[in-house]
Amino acid sequence: MKLHDLAHGRTGDKGDTSNISIIAYRAEDFDRLLADVTADRVAAHLNQPASAVTRYVLPQLCAMNFVLAGALKGGVTRSLALDAHGKCLSSILLEMPLTPDHS
Repeated sequence: MKLHDLAHGRTGDKGDTSNISIIAYRAEDFDRLLADVTADRVAAHLNQPASAVTRYVLPQLCAMNFVLAGALKGGVTRSLALDAHGKCLSSILLEMPLTPDHS
């Protein structure tokens, strides 16, 4: 099972910082997502330094917001990256495999 089976995502950017929101489709899946989609796993999946990824939990929305400092390598006006806004990052993150559910 992959993250996109239980959640959808949206990205934003400010300078060279990207943020990725992960929102559960169903409230009953949110605890599993909290346990499985950690800042360390997100950093590893997106090939970012663990210290650059911060997770903010929004339980009232069954959502998490991940802030990735420096992920856009200079930002929209400075980066030569094809996706300077980092819009594809949520799609890449949603491909992350989840650990098997043992409940």
